[in-house]
Amino acid sequence: MIPPLNDISFSQRSELAATLAKFKREAWGVGLFSMVSNLLMLAPSLYMLQIYDRVLVSQSELTLLALSAITLFFFASIAFAEWARSRLLVRVGMRLGELLNQRVFAASFEARLKRSGSAASGAFADLNNIRQFLTASGAFAFFDAPWTPIYLAVLFLLHPLLGAISLLGVIGLGILAWQNDRLTQQPTQLALEAQAQAGYYLHNKLRNAEVVEAMGMAEGLRQRLLGRHQNYLDLNGKAQDQATRIKSLTKFVRYSLQSLVLGAGALLVIDGSLSAGAMVAASLLMGRAVAPVEQLIGTWRAFVSARAAFGRLESLLAAYPERAFNIFHGAPRGQLHLQDVLATVPGRAQPVLQDISLDIAAGEVVAIVGPSGSGKSSLLRVVLGVWPDVTGQVLLDGEPVGAWPRSELGPCIGYLPQDVQLFEGNVAENIARFGEVDSPQVIRAAQLAGVHEMVLRFPRGYNTLIGQGGSHLSGGMRQRIALARALYGEPNLVVLDEPNANLDDAGEQALSDAIQALKAQGKTILLVTHRKHILGISDRVLMMNDGQIQWYGKRQEMPPEPRYHGVLRPVVG
Repeated sequence: MIPPLNDISFSQRSELAATLAKFKREAWGVGLFSMVSNLLMLAPSLYMLQIYDRVLVSQSELTLLALSAITLFFFASIAFAEWARSRLLVRVGMRLGELLNQRVFAASFEARLKRSGSAASGAFADLNNIRQFLTASGAFAFFDAPWTPIYLAVLFLLHPLLGAISLLGVIGLGILAWQNDRLTQQPTQLALEAQAQAGYYLHNKLRNAEVVEAMGMAEGLRQRLLGRHQNYLDLNGKAQDQATRIKSLTKFVRYSLQSLVLGAGALLVIDGSLSAGAMVAASLLMGRAVAPVEQLIGTWRAFVSARAAFGRLESLLAAYPERAFNIFHGAPRGQLHLQDVLATVPGRAQPVLQDISLDIAAGEVVAIVGPSGSGKSSLLRVVLGVWPDVTGQVLLDGEPVGAWPRSELGPCIGYLPQDVQLFEGNVAENIARFGEVDSPQVIRAAQLAGVHEMVLRFPRGYNTLIGQGGSHLSGGMRQRIALARALYGEPNLVVLDEPNANLDDAGEQALSDAIQALKAQGKTILLVTHRKHILGISDRVLMMNDGQIQWYGKRQEMPPEPRYHGVLRPVVG
């Protein structure tokens, strides 16, 4: 349940609850307007009471006019109070988004980086769910519910029998609300999880639509998706059936109560214990007393959904708190030291990397070779500090790579992954990493990557839109623009994972020239490659096999043929 803002001590608050607690003033404002609205809701009952007991008896048109004018003023005040508290809650929702958008993005990004994709993908949907609940009518039920005892007290003042009937009715509706929660909570939660899994499954398959279509995989994947979707429909139908039954029973109880109070009032009027005006007023008061309870039952599904979203978002923010960084001044030189590094993947018994110890001096070019699956790409991610589960030391210029703030370290690193990903925008924006476009630096990076002349042949040059994921470009062009992005700003540490996988002869020559130019500037370069001629421009070679270092040393001392099945003694330093 979303915790009350005033009932949580600061030491007990989660980050999300503490953020909500910043809106105490707005909550008091909504409570104040709710008090005005609910107090003035007594006006219709009092109006009826005066009409029947005073106006009809006195036949005074002036009294009727005065009572009607006062009641209209009360109704206008109610409308203003309802508008004001709605506006306050809308402002709370907007402000909550402003406070949490950046934080939720950072946490979901880090969760995605650490392969918690399902948690990350729904983070903003959960935030929007909470915001929508706060700004919808369902939230008003929680502010109106405390006024139910006031209406019951007025009913007891009119006559104890009317108060007792209304009290029993409210208790009955409360029991129905509790039953609604107990019976629908689990199926609703299971339905929401099934819906999220089906959506996540569909999203991943649509990302690879070309592969699915080309190899005729659509039917098999469609059957699996339909199975997941049918599971969601079954669970959702079960939850809705239960909620509908209770909602129908709630309406039956409410209508019966209103008629019962009216009938009991008529009996009291016949007995002379109650006036006709009080009889009608009691019926209206009973309706107001049970309205918040009925509203709670009607919006319970939205409340359960918001509560589940709150729990997921709270867990996400707790699992990925804001990082506290030491502030470093100046760019790193690129000196790397790895000691006893072990990298693992959840659910896999064998480590991806183990017993990795090596030193790379600033300004060295290290070529990393080895068979597929030997851990080359994983080693690069460990060096960059983006591998989720790592033990041991990974130091950059003597400091743990994870201790560097990315806002400071990122511009000093160039990274070209094996799976090239560009982003929707133009060529210049992609090369400039979607920061402020420095045109001379963009052109310099493109020239280093050997792509400048090709970009100039585009219809709009560097302003050419490349489409989602670079879909308007060929594979080789995407790789060369990604290489230019890695070289943008002349970073001191450049990490390239098979940068020549999609390059033609001209592209490979441009890559070789770029590496030599960076080497001449004293940049540290880590290069994964399967092409032997690239080894000629490296200072050292690192051979890997089965997640371990097979050999590491100067290029001139490299064994003539890598012995992948007979592990050589590592040479460190």
